[in-house]
Amino acid sequence: MTKSLENKLALVTGASKGIGAATALALAEAGAHVVLTGRDVRALEAVEDRIHDAGGASTIAPVDLGESDGIARLASAIASRWDKLDILVISAAYLPTLTPVTQIDGKQFSQAVTTNLLATQALLANFDPLLKRAEAGRVIGLTSSVGKDPRAYWSAYGATKAAFDNLLDSYAQEVEKIGNVRVAVLDPGATRTAMRAKAYPGEDPKTVKGPEVVGNRIVELVVNDYPTRHRERVE
Repeated sequence: MTKSLENKLALVTGASKGIGAATALALAEAGAHVVLTGRDVRALEAVEDRIHDAGGASTIAPVDLGESDGIARLASAIASRWDKLDILVISAAYLPTLTPVTQIDGKQFSQAVTTNLLATQALLANFDPLLKRAEAGRVIGLTSSVGKDPRAYWSAYGATKAAFDNLLDSYAQEVEKIGNVRVAVLDPGATRTAMRAKAYPGEDPKTVKGPEVVGNRIVELVVNDYPTRHRERVE
């Protein structure tokens, strides 16, 4: 791949594994300097090693998105080193145990709301100034089909993803006329990840696509550009 994203700065949440890690690798391969954030430091270091071994550039920024000031501290640290943020990929998500609505575990539901929704608002609020300073700030949020189409037993996760979609679309409309920030919502579809294995324990992982397919599609979207409020599912 050509270095079409050279001199671009990208931030990927949930970059320690799965689609987040694959996206970070793909962005770095395209020339972007990638800030890797997540809770698992060792896993982040492993992704960074792969990026550096391939000749790419990255920086580790371990953050627990559930911490009250974690995202604000992350934004402050990035702003102290860079004057803009070109690409924000919101990949981190938490999947509660699949259960009927009447049996949702309150603690797990709270964690899903915090990770999937409240952290998303905090990311947009804290990185909005840096995105607007970029020549073409781009935000891509990873959603789920259960956010759009409710499914039995998936309510705790689906409700947070429905709110996630609403939040991103609202932000897209709010910034559309006042700058160059564009927002896309991407449904990765069935993908070989730990979250997928948790939801479908009996599924043969070889029957679904690898996370690199989604990561490469995200890079294609950023390189070729997209209209704001773009939405698609990766099959």
